[in-house]
Amino acid sequence: MISLTDSQKIGMGLTGFGVFFLFFGMILFFDKALLAIGNILFVVGLAFVIGLERTFRFFFQKHKMKATSFFLGGVFVVLIGWPIIGVVLEFYGFFLLFRGFFPVVIGFIRRIPVLGSLLNLPFISGYVDKVGESNNMV
Repeated sequence: MISLTDSQKIGMGLTGFGVFFLFFGMILFFDKALLAIGNILFVVGLAFVIGLERTFRFFFQKHKMKATSFFLGGVFVVLIGWPIIGVVLEFYGFFLLFRGFFPVVIGFIRRIPVLGSLLNLPFISGYVDKVGESNNMV
């Protein structure tokens, strides 16, 4: 069992609520207020989970500046009132920021009984293999 500090537990809750509000905001036709709340909760929750200093180090590494610019620029665009454009920018930035974690996630999902068999279907496995062998672990 992983032991979490109280601030990490709060961060997990904030991040979870942030993802919920983002998802709910997209379901309700890109509602500006819900997307803005979700963005703020997600970023603050991430800072609580991994710590403020590590969050800054993660986002502002020299080789991740393009990804950070897209992600935080998307958050800003959502906050000023253009939710569809902002969400597209955020998704692209999120993909660039976290693409190094995708092979780990795919390896984990392949060990789950039902999902693993779905990833091994012929028309899906080629694409998943291509994403899973990415070596951008930075």
